[in-house]
Amino acid sequence: MGPVARGAQAVARETVILRRRSRVATLALVDGAVGIIVAPRGKLLLALAVTVADDRIAGYEVIADPTRLRHLEIAVLPELP
Repeated sequence: MGPVARGAQAVARETVILRRRSRVATLALVDGAVGIIVAPRGKLLLALAVTVADDRIAGYEVIADPTRLRHLEIAVLPELP
């Protein structure tokens, strides 16, 4: 497991790093749970596995290791209107 960010400020700082890739982010099911994938031109770069508790995002894991990405079950969700 990689580095862990805890607390709102730490998570916000880490999230800013991902903002450039957000233009190519897509909602998806990642191993059966709601998540986000980044796959510009169809090449999977990373997946965010989201943990939800009490109707709120409680955490997320950024998965970028190519070996782990190959073993994920991913289903792209339709875009919201």
